[in-house]
Amino acid sequence: MSMNNFKRFDLKPYLMDALNEQRITMPTEIQERLIPAIRNKRDVMGQSQTGTGKTFAFLLPILDMIDESKDELQVILTAPTRELASQLFEEVKKLIEHAPEENAVKAKLLVGGTDKLRAIESLKQAPHIVVGTPGRIRDLVNEQALQVYTATTLIVDEADQMLDMGFIEDVDYVAARMAPELQMLVFSATIPEKLKPFLNKYMDNPKHVQVEPKHVTASTIEHRLVALRHRDKLDFVADLASSLNPYFAIIFASTKEEADEVTKALISKGLNVGCLHGGLKPRERKQVMRQVIELKFQFLVATDLAARGIDIKGVSHIINYSLPNDLDFYIHRVGRTGRAGADGIAYTIYDLSDQQKVEKLIQKGITFTYYDFKNGDWKQLDKPPIGMPGKRVNKRQPEKTKTEPKRKQDVANTGGKAKAKPKKVKPAYKKKARFKQAKEEQRQRRVKNKKK
Repeated sequence: MSMNNFKRFDLKPYLMDALNEQRITMPTEIQERLIPAIRNKRDVMGQSQTGTGKTFAFLLPILDMIDESKDELQVILTAPTRELASQLFEEVKKLIEHAPEENAVKAKLLVGGTDKLRAIESLKQAPHIVVGTPGRIRDLVNEQALQVYTATTLIVDEADQMLDMGFIEDVDYVAARMAPELQMLVFSATIPEKLKPFLNKYMDNPKHVQVEPKHVTASTIEHRLVALRHRDKLDFVADLASSLNPYFAIIFASTKEEADEVTKALISKGLNVGCLHGGLKPRERKQVMRQVIELKFQFLVATDLAARGIDIKGVSHIINYSLPNDLDFYIHRVGRTGRAGADGIAYTIYDLSDQQKVEKLIQKGITFTYYDFKNGDWKQLDKPPIGMPGKRVNKRQPEKTKTEPKRKQDVANTGGKAKAKPKKVKPAYKKKARFKQAKEEQRQRRVKNKKK
């Protein structure tokens, strides 16, 4: 395809060179719809799943609008996690490295867990754009090391996650100190009700673009359910992982504790494993991400922190050690594989307690295939095993008690209590009873007479 597809946006030559080098030739739907609106200084609300090209939908127009001749801060880009902020900063660097020296764009990464004093020192020369986490940016504004009153564009990426993690207050603090004619660009998979007051405070008639993927997940991903069947889960996941021999696999756990346990289980099998979760120190997390990029690991055990927005290339397999409570995270998890038309397989270890979650995923449009894994062998099942969605587990019906009412009339006549039913008796029972009694008396008289 010709680069004319991006040429009509009239972007700066260095941005076109950067796109050319990355072999990006065709704008995605969200880029088509948002780039012109952002360049027209409109507030924007973008709703899309991962893999739709939203990052370039905002990076290209905002970098295009930066005035390199002014030595002042013009753009603030916030992300909920250090990893996502670092990844966005890398994308910015890839684009601006093509700018000519006389028009160089200065960018700074500001995240927690790094030397604050060094960050303050580096801000003595104002950057054009800062990328960072809300907490660290707020700290530096508070310390008066970062002058934000000149900045006219604020981007809030993964806004729903910001809300969940309690960072909206920090974003609000920074936004309130920026230029009065503020342009706000908000990107979020969902727009929770609690987010709306913040959006209404700063956004003026925003252009709302929602890009729905044609499928809930990429059509190149196969979703496999594997029944646990009362086996030890840690042993099972280690055996399952060993059998796959993937190019690179991510194993998702729901908690930090789970992630640590799974990592130990895989290491005990001699597998090459990294671990990434919020409980690690910033330096450790940075080191793990670097090792992942350098393909030092074959497996990465991660919490959902790594599922949202972080682009790890070459993921061939996903294993869900446990399903997330928020099932949208299942979509984000499996979205790490099957990218750019490549095939991917997502395994979910399934227990009876997961039945409701799996049924909800099926309702969302996920099509599962059923597998059993035993003694190192895989076997595809023709139909769902007992207990899996599609086949109900037979439950014993409780036995009815003798006092259970059988007729409405019985209940009504006894003020809500069941009336005991009279025993069935044969006709003329009184006459027969009297006859029986008379015979007995006659017998007793004969016995008496004999004795006399």
